[in-house]
Amino acid sequence: SKFFCRAPEEVAARERYSYIYQKNKKHDWSVRCMCKLLEVSETGYYRYVHRLGKPNKDTILSAEIEKILKQSEFNDNYGVKRIQLALTQNGIKAGIRRITRVMRQNGWIHKPHRKPKSLTKATTEIQEKENLLKQDFRADKPLTKLLTDITQIQCKDGKLYISPIMDCYNGEIVALSMNNNMKTELCVTAFRNLMQQYRLFGCTLHSDRGSQYTSDAFRYELSKAGVTQSLSGVNHCYDNAGMESFFATLKKELLYRLPVYKMSMEEVKRIVFRYIFTYYNRARIYTSNPEGLPPTAYRQLYYSNCSKAA
Repeated sequence: SKFFCRAPEEVAARERYSYIYQKNKKHDWSVRCMCKLLEVSETGYYRYVHRLGKPNKDTILSAEIEKILKQSEFNDNYGVKRIQLALTQNGIKAGIRRITRVMRQNGWIHKPHRKPKSLTKATTEIQEKENLLKQDFRADKPLTKLLTDITQIQCKDGKLYISPIMDCYNGEIVALSMNNNMKTELCVTAFRNLMQQYRLFGCTLHSDRGSQYTSDAFRYELSKAGVTQSLSGVNHCYDNAGMESFFATLKKELLYRLPVYKMSMEEVKRIVFRYIFTYYNRARIYTSNPEGLPPTAYRQLYYSNCSKAA
């Protein structure tokens, strides 16, 4: 009775097809007669019957998204944009609004977590230097612009200090140092690790004005490698936005999800190392790179294109 309280045009076509299907199973009326009465086409009805029992487009998309999320234990942090890039890499096209709706229905959209705290302490005695990057983090090739900084995480046996070096070209973490203190040696070790792997002559390394980066020991290492130093303005976190973004990702996707305050420093070191060098660099969708290519894949593509051009 509720069905016939409305005019046919006020009822969705799917509902009318469903009513016809139920009545037709009882052989009360012919399909042609009911389609005419309810103002729908017979072709549309038989198309509806053909689709019955088959998953709809959203169900299929939901299954594809779930596959992506299960590819790594860290992928459940993917947002809508990153999921769209991952789907595109798998040959599946879907709009942002549709992906958002499906992810929201399945509880796959997360609220932002805590914001990381900065460890920057300016050294006022050091003569101020020019900020060479001026928030321009674009790079035409690998190892021309590098970023570095320090962050901390509380472990069971003390604070762990993490000092990575990032390549602006592809967002790759190209070197890393971790220790139980934030003395100059922490940053020097990270840079030495980088020098052992790459030729750095002519590149620029940007950091904040912390005493570690303005120390004679750190500057000596840069000079020896032919690297130009660039320094952020005091309290200007956007001058080193790339590193701040990485730290936020590291903590949101990994550290804030673990009871690190109950874990030993050595255990946290292993987890951070594995996350960065097996997942972040090699597998994680990186939205700033073309087609969301992971950092390592984008660097390899650059060198592959150079070889072809030669």
